[in-house]
Amino acid sequence: MISPSTFRDLISGRRRGVAAAAVRLVFGAVSVPYGWAIRVRNRGYDRGSKEAYRPSVPVISVGNLTVGGTGKTPMVEWLARHLREQEVRVAILSRGYGAEQGGLNDEALELELSLPDVPHLQNPDRAASAEIAIDELAAQLLLLDDGFQHRRLERDLDLVLLDATEPFGFDRLLPRGTLREPVAGLRRAQGVVLSRADMIPPAAREQVRARVAQLAPTAAWAEVEHRPAALLDSNGGTSPLETVRDQPVVACCGIGNPAGFRHTLEGLGCRVERWREFPDHHDFTREDVDELAKLAREANARFIVCTRKDLVKLRVPSIDGVSLRAVGVELNFLRGEAELAAVIAPLVERARAENNAMFDEDAGDGADGELGGDA
Repeated sequence: MISPSTFRDLISGRRRGVAAAAVRLVFGAVSVPYGWAIRVRNRGYDRGSKEAYRPSVPVISVGNLTVGGTGKTPMVEWLARHLREQEVRVAILSRGYGAEQGGLNDEALELELSLPDVPHLQNPDRAASAEIAIDELAAQLLLLDDGFQHRRLERDLDLVLLDATEPFGFDRLLPRGTLREPVAGLRRAQGVVLSRADMIPPAAREQVRARVAQLAPTAAWAEVEHRPAALLDSNGGTSPLETVRDQPVVACCGIGNPAGFRHTLEGLGCRVERWREFPDHHDFTREDVDELAKLAREANARFIVCTRKDLVKLRVPSIDGVSLRAVGVELNFLRGEAELAAVIAPLVERARAENNAMFDEDAGDGADGELGGDA
């Protein structure tokens, strides 16, 4: 299995040569039937020939157009906290890609760590999860994680994230590019967020915004950065970011787009002596840990640094005596936070209104029962 960076080097054309060109040719051929299947499926939902399940509470979907990390998890965290601050009971629904039978995948473990008071249900059948969240957990609003292409569950707001480093997936469908569906799918979005916007200049951000405006002219627009907040350890402890400044480190990650993590490390000022990249959703083995220990010895590293998504799976304070730390990041809006909150506000009001109506109905049933008893 090739690494995410190698894959991007191939499809972007950065990797040259006859072999790379042949691979791109094969990928291009494979993308044709994939694109046909996606278009047929979307047309079915657009025209109503495919039936979607409508939950009794509002649904916000957070998704993207491309494979790989666009920063969905920090966005889900921000939304969940925003809703909880307004006293809305929220539940997160996800497919659970990469999870072992009966367990949680890395993203769910990460969200469980950061949002212990928000239930997270993982099931490929997200309609079934929605019913459980509403009936058993009394959820007033559902957050559909990675749900833009999961159209069997109807939603009230589609929020789409675009990674600033490759917002339109090289304008090619998988596997020739990184698009899960054609860029025209943005027409379904009511909100678009440019993640890692700090990684490109303002003029480039404006070019992305202008293209989005052509496809989704009424969608709210926001720009965010993923700002390092602290270093995390497996015991839940934190330490200042300055701890690794000017220190030799081994860096590793198993995420969809490692470029964002590299950018974060550059900002920390640490010396990355060795870099090890794993596939997205990678389950670390004993051999992987031994390899990281070997790299740390070779580099005389003071720390092994990873993402929070990797830390929840490694779950050790150190590797061969070298401290393991994850870089905890927080979402920071550069533009559009108020506009995004305004789009969400009607759903908050609806969630509250439906909850009040249910409460009134229950109270009325209780009163009728008491009158009947007296009679």
